[in-house]
Amino acid sequence: MSVRLYDVAHARTGDKGNLNTIALIPYDPAWYPVLCETATPERVADFLGERVRGPVTVHRLDRLPALLLVCARACEDTVTTSLYLDTHGKSLGSVLLGLPLEAGATPWPARG
Repeated sequence: MSVRLYDVAHARTGDKGNLNTIALIPYDPAWYPVLCETATPERVADFLGERVRGPVTVHRLDRLPALLLVCARACEDTVTTSLYLDTHGKSLGSVLLGLPLEAGATPWPARG
């Protein structure tokens, strides 16, 4: 069974200047450890490709539970100057939800 982030979590996005933030919130808190294993800075940067031009920082919010990802874009790729269709980066959360979970990282059924 192929499971992607959108099967187990939802996302909220925001931006300031050349930074995009993506919050990943699991539907069920039991999925939080899987999110922590799956949404590593390297995997997120690789999956988002050219929309990320600098480091990706992942902040764990264990009490919520949720992850806050801060993704740097190119200095000239800001909210008001970007040539991308979605200049505000709001679609990045939706794109990231397509990230496949690691094989074997889902010992229980996905949200149906």
